[in-house]
Amino acid sequence: MFSLTSIPSTTSVFSAYTTVAASTMLVRTVINDVQSLASQLIPRTLQEKILSRLEGLSGKFSSQLTITIDESSGLSVNEIYQAAEMYLSTRITPSIEQLKVSKEPREKDISVTINKGQKIIDTFEGIQLTWEFVSTATQKTSFDYDSGFYASETAERKSIQLSFHKKYMEKVLRIYLPYVVERFKSIKADKKAVKLYSLGSYSGDNSINLDHPSTFETMAMDQKLKKELMDDLDRFLKRRGFYKRVGKAWKRGYLLYGPPGTGKSSLIAAMANYLKFDIYDLELTSLRSNSDLRRLLVSTGNRSILVIEDIDCSIELENRQSEGYNQDDSQITLSGLLNFVDGLWSSCGDERIIVFTTNYKERLDPALLRPGRMDMHIHMSYLTPDGFRILASNYLNIKSHPMFPEIEQLIKETEVTPAEVAEELMRSEEDADAALKGVVDFLGRKKKEQNKCGKSKVEEEKDEDNEEENGSQKMHEKRKRGGKKNKKGEKMTTKRGKTRK
Repeated sequence: MFSLTSIPSTTSVFSAYTTVAASTMLVRTVINDVQSLASQLIPRTLQEKILSRLEGLSGKFSSQLTITIDESSGLSVNEIYQAAEMYLSTRITPSIEQLKVSKEPREKDISVTINKGQKIIDTFEGIQLTWEFVSTATQKTSFDYDSGFYASETAERKSIQLSFHKKYMEKVLRIYLPYVVERFKSIKADKKAVKLYSLGSYSGDNSINLDHPSTFETMAMDQKLKKELMDDLDRFLKRRGFYKRVGKAWKRGYLLYGPPGTGKSSLIAAMANYLKFDIYDLELTSLRSNSDLRRLLVSTGNRSILVIEDIDCSIELENRQSEGYNQDDSQITLSGLLNFVDGLWSSCGDERIIVFTTNYKERLDPALLRPGRMDMHIHMSYLTPDGFRILASNYLNIKSHPMFPEIEQLIKETEVTPAEVAEELMRSEEDADAALKGVVDFLGRKKKEQNKCGKSKVEEEKDEDNEEENGSQKMHEKRKRGGKKNKKGEKMTTKRGKTRK
């Protein structure tokens, strides 16, 4: 218990306060005097050092605390910066003197933010908070592989400063900033526009609104396969707790393979529109090393689709078990790509989808195709009768027609892609009869051309499946064996080899 005698008198409190206030005024007076004298007698570099020390002493008596929120946190994006930027766009008042506005070509709304140096006053549960945008220029040095010299470039470093009374620090950190992040997520969900990012090594990351019209309803693909894919995506979104419980990164891999023109790129756009996920298009040929690959991975956001198209011909990937394999980080290797897809670095983020596309599945290393890397393999086949009906509905706005049976029979007997038939339908989109007649003529010509080759569509598909199976099997056996051995365990070769024991 406190006794009344232990409580300081009003005179003592007032005297202490007067002393502190006088000390503060004295320090500030000294600073002003030094500034005046320094401008005349002291070199500028020394002036800055002295003033910084005196201002630091004065700052000890300040009741304000300032938090700096940088645009990026290490290699990854700072979510609090993104949240603050969007949140403050809803707090703009007529007192702001400078604003920045922007609008992307196909975006409906104008984006409005305050310019650097401008301040916004916000009030939260009785706390007054001051936000300010800050931008500084920094010099960045990088090695130019083409010229062999180091190049210097000016980069802009963006940050936001938040100032408030020191006594509210815990409340701001534990309640206010999480509130800003939640408001950001809510606003972002309402205004969500799917973005398409181009990931490059040195040119920076560029993005546009995807605005691709492809949806699962408009995709001319097998209905059963379409439903399986949609169910798999829905299941993936709901399993955050499951992935955490079993100790797996919350990601999913899809391999889209099949002939050109079967809709692989359109399917990726449909997946993005269905999930409202941004797309990051990664061009492997623009990268120089595994470290570039890792850097780009951590720069991508959550709830995104990372796409590597034509993976079989993007780069020459060194086989992990081949002789003379070099693990140097100065090139992109198969091992580096596998670690990117399924290694430690792949866990840097949540709700990630990785999509590989290829025209030739059999050319891919089996290590890329196993579950955990490419979890679901989706064969984008030639056009089917069901797919044709979807195209007819999309392009001609019809569900049935007397010519449908003839066309569907020709499709069963002919290898034709959805893109080829779609092109025919576009020639006479206002006249359904003329458009369908053009499709019949086109399919008839295709059938004759393919019959000249001596194989039917069914036979071609069987050969393709066998080629894929045999190719993968031969590649797998080649890795497992280092050459035949006799009963003594000595290596043997065939007649074409040098020796046989």
